[in-house]
Amino acid sequence: MTTAETDGERSGDIADKAAWPKRYVPEGLTRRWVRTGVALAKVVREAPFTLVLVAALWIIALATHSVAYGPSDQLLSHVGLDTTAFTSGRVWTLVTYSFWCQNVWAYLANTLLILVFVVPAERRLGTWRTVGLLALCQIGGAALGLGAIEAGSTAGDLWLQSTVGADYNTTVGASVGVVGLGLAVSARMTTLWRRRTRLLLIISTLLFLFYDGGVIDISRTFAALIGLGIGLALLQRGSRRLRLASSHAETRVLVAVFALTSALGPLIAWITNNPYGPMAILVNLFIDEAPTQDDIHDYCTKTSAYYDPVACRASEAEHVLAGTPAILVLFVPVLLLGVIAYGLWRGRRMAWWAAIACEIVLGTVTVRYAQMLVDMTEGQPDQAGVPTAIMIYTGLIMCIPVGVVIVLLLTRRHFAIRAPRWTGLKLLGTLVLAFIAVGALYVNFAYQVRVQWDPDATVSALLADYPKRLFSPTWLTLVNENTAALIPEGGMAKALYIAVGPVFWVIALGGLLLTFRRTAIRGAGEKDKADRLLTSFGGSPLSYMTTWPGNEYWISPDGTAAVAYRVIGGIALTTGDPYGKAESRAAAVEQFTRYCDSQGWNPCFYSVTDETRTATDKLGWSAVQVAEDTVLDLPELKFSGKKWQDVRTALNKAGKVGITAQWFTYPTAPLSVQQHIRELSEEWVADKGLPEMGFTLGGLNELRDPRVRCLLALDEEERLHGVTSWLPVYQDGEPVGWTLDFMRRSGDGFRGVMEFLIASAALGFQEEGARFLSLSGAPLARIDRGAQPVPLQRVLDVAGKALEPVYGFRSLLAFKSKFQPQYFPLYMCYPDPAALPAIGNAIGRAYLPHTNAAQMVRLSRKLMG
Repeated sequence: MTTAETDGERSGDIADKAAWPKRYVPEGLTRRWVRTGVALAKVVREAPFTLVLVAALWIIALATHSVAYGPSDQLLSHVGLDTTAFTSGRVWTLVTYSFWCQNVWAYLANTLLILVFVVPAERRLGTWRTVGLLALCQIGGAALGLGAIEAGSTAGDLWLQSTVGADYNTTVGASVGVVGLGLAVSARMTTLWRRRTRLLLIISTLLFLFYDGGVIDISRTFAALIGLGIGLALLQRGSRRLRLASSHAETRVLVAVFALTSALGPLIAWITNNPYGPMAILVNLFIDEAPTQDDIHDYCTKTSAYYDPVACRASEAEHVLAGTPAILVLFVPVLLLGVIAYGLWRGRRMAWWAAIACEIVLGTVTVRYAQMLVDMTEGQPDQAGVPTAIMIYTGLIMCIPVGVVIVLLLTRRHFAIRAPRWTGLKLLGTLVLAFIAVGALYVNFAYQVRVQWDPDATVSALLADYPKRLFSPTWLTLVNENTAALIPEGGMAKALYIAVGPVFWVIALGGLLLTFRRTAIRGAGEKDKADRLLTSFGGSPLSYMTTWPGNEYWISPDGTAAVAYRVIGGIALTTGDPYGKAESRAAAVEQFTRYCDSQGWNPCFYSVTDETRTATDKLGWSAVQVAEDTVLDLPELKFSGKKWQDVRTALNKAGKVGITAQWFTYPTAPLSVQQHIRELSEEWVADKGLPEMGFTLGGLNELRDPRVRCLLALDEEERLHGVTSWLPVYQDGEPVGWTLDFMRRSGDGFRGVMEFLIASAALGFQEEGARFLSLSGAPLARIDRGAQPVPLQRVLDVAGKALEPVYGFRSLLAFKSKFQPQYFPLYMCYPDPAALPAIGNAIGRAYLPHTNAAQMVRLSRKLMG
């Protein structure tokens, strides 16, 4: 922790890598209790209405004995909301339904929602505006919902007709207004949380609407529309305009959440236990329910109107599975989608393919199941209109898998991380081996107790029965009506019958999960060698960027030098200079060139120093300056004199307003600090609305390296104003210098935060004994050294000028001049001028690997402007 309040003042805490902020270090139980008390006092002061609302909800529940199972039937008839509220004159229920919940789980869920959304609403909007918005959404959502039910039922919609006058549809709950308030207040959140809040609330609201479909769900949907409309129209400030751009990592999170909706809907319908929404007709396709004794009696009694021998055998078999671990088989589609969503979150290409395949299978099965339901109801007098409704609702349901597939196709470039070589084949081999091994054990032990089966089991019957134990009975009915040729009656037979499915799927899903956790590292051995060379001997100030994902590694024949590169369109584009032993670096240039020739690639050394340019000049290569590095010598650094006025001002003002510079490493930082950094990064990306650059420009993912140090500007309320990250420059196994990489500042924070952070870092590294500080290269920017530029250099100068309004590289170089650095040119060296178009393409794709069409349109418009 460091604060520089006056010229030349330094804190030894910067020099101590282990000196973490005291506010994040627990100092015993007493300190934790004090901090908890302070936090609670702050909530009471800033969100009094929230606490009153929560207290009122629970006090009323306790007073009316409604905690466990909700209000009694008599009380519910007076305070609950139903479709007759207007026609029966019970208009007061538009208000009273807000103060009860359906059961203890609903009370807990509503309390959590209130704390999550009403507290920030009070803090951002004030108490009275929060009260007004909550009441408007709660009452307005219910009123509009009842009106929509009346209109839809009059128009003949079967779903809405089923809700009219139904006793079981008298409802209570506070979530209606809270969801609307949450969407309204999202307009005042940071870009990261605004996007996440809206996505989660809108998706969950729609899922409850279509899968549960009760009065409360319809009312909640209209409340969400009210809140979203108010937020967009009245609460969203100019700086909080709608922004669709998101970072590479955040896009993965959003796509994973969206892909998970295919699983969450049926899960919601299963949890509510009485779904009658338009999509609830297919809930058994995903999470089947065990037949009751009454069902079995109806199917198995010959005098019953529902007598069906096949259904009788199937229901008896399903009844054996009820309440046992075999229920896992019923949840397999949901669990599989959950595992795939995890893989998407981690950016795995295999998860992307698995998601595509899974959605296609689910869509196909859904259509097949819907057709089966249509065949069952078609032509029956008491089912008039049902087949048509099923087809309409099926079309609605199909929007989910189709939408997920479209989103996956549009975001394909974000899921490029491949598993290690042969991982796919290993997974397939594991599944096949598990299938054979589990099946062999099942058949072997089941045959030994063959008399415990009805009828007595044979080997062929057990072999035919085994695959059926791995799937939901509902799925089996789509391909084979005879789902239960064997029924267990003895204890051992029942144990085998119950265990075989869960055992296989635990192995299968566990193997898939482990596959998504593995990352492909091409040339992992070379990477380890290159890393040892980097830390032992070092390289240029940019050499640590060679450790970032996306690079491959070439090691010199004598093992003393390395080159990090990536092959794009036949161009072997290096990340900076060769590194390793100083005397081996020049020779590595020629050796790497010969290696590229043997592979049929054109080499291009990019962002290299004079040392590499001298080596390529001897080979007859061409070179052009592509960036300007700025370096501060630390031993004699002093912020004195007129030329340091801006830096001293930033240091002094930061001290006056209570801003401190605090050191962290991202992986070990408190979760609150990590979250602040992510929010700031997303805000920055969304403000740009343009492609997030990579290659020699690090992002959020590069902060996860524990050797990278982060310096944050935090005020007394722990609000983040800016963040910088610093890459080590090694020599003889120790950092001798540091290179600036990641820079983000809050748009409405302390204005001189970057000057403050860089100056604080320089003072801290100086105390540690570091020799220099590199402010990193500014691409497509350079100082004028008086030399006549070659034609290609002039082209790059024009490109830098054109991109200035977009990425501001020249402004960045001008900003760095405040620190009175030494300037060192960085070059691009290439052997064949005819390859320049391919080199330009490779560099563009390296810097902008995740660009989409919309971003390119915005980029083109800004360039034209």
